[in-house]
Amino acid sequence: MIEARKISKIYENGGVATQVLFDVTFKIDKGEFVAIIGPSGSGKSTLMHILGALDRPTSGEYILNGQNVEKLKKDELAEIRNKEIGFIFQSYNLLPRISSLRNVMLPMSYGGISKKERLEKAKEMLAVVGLSDRMNNVPSQLSGGQKQRVAIARALTMNPSILLADEPTGNLPTNQSDEIISLFEALNSKGHTIVIITHNDDIAERAHRVLTLVDGRIVSDKKN
Repeated sequence: MIEARKISKIYENGGVATQVLFDVTFKIDKGEFVAIIGPSGSGKSTLMHILGALDRPTSGEYILNGQNVEKLKKDELAEIRNKEIGFIFQSYNLLPRISSLRNVMLPMSYGGISKKERLEKAKEMLAVVGLSDRMNNVPSQLSGGQKQRVAIARALTMNPSILLADEPTGNLPTNQSDEIISLFEALNSKGHTIVIITHNDDIAERAHRVLTLVDGRIVSDKKN
């Protein structure tokens, strides 16, 4: 499903080149639950942006479901992001003035899906994450854990091949973090491929496999 082949990333600023990733190579099969860990500045977020087709590697190849992602055109990349990848962010990225239901419906608006189907699917996904009773609440009326559940429901609406979560519990207290990871475990048991970026070793231990990134290089790849 996912294959990184000698991915390197160099940023240039004012004529100064800074290399962030060095020949990163790994495969993730369909249905895996993988955590990518490492200290701050290790290149985790850069790697996540490449896996999410938000950025391109300077060299190397990124293969997603048989497609060489960095060779795709902008409109093809946008379609990949909308249909193949479900994003979950630390900061939730919910629109503050609209309900949970309307937040979950948003990605489908760009996918050519009818309003009736969007409504039905959004209700279904909110039920999956246990928030049927909060669908009319705006984000300010939700706890951090509930906001993240709404974000997960939103990520599921287009039936993505992979869920990418960047520090999804970083803003949550321990009990709510546990609830979110338990939800990821439940989704994984139903066949969803999940990749979590985290600095939390306790969360990483809940994944089935852990990739450790240090100074832009994979230094460990082990199964739990």
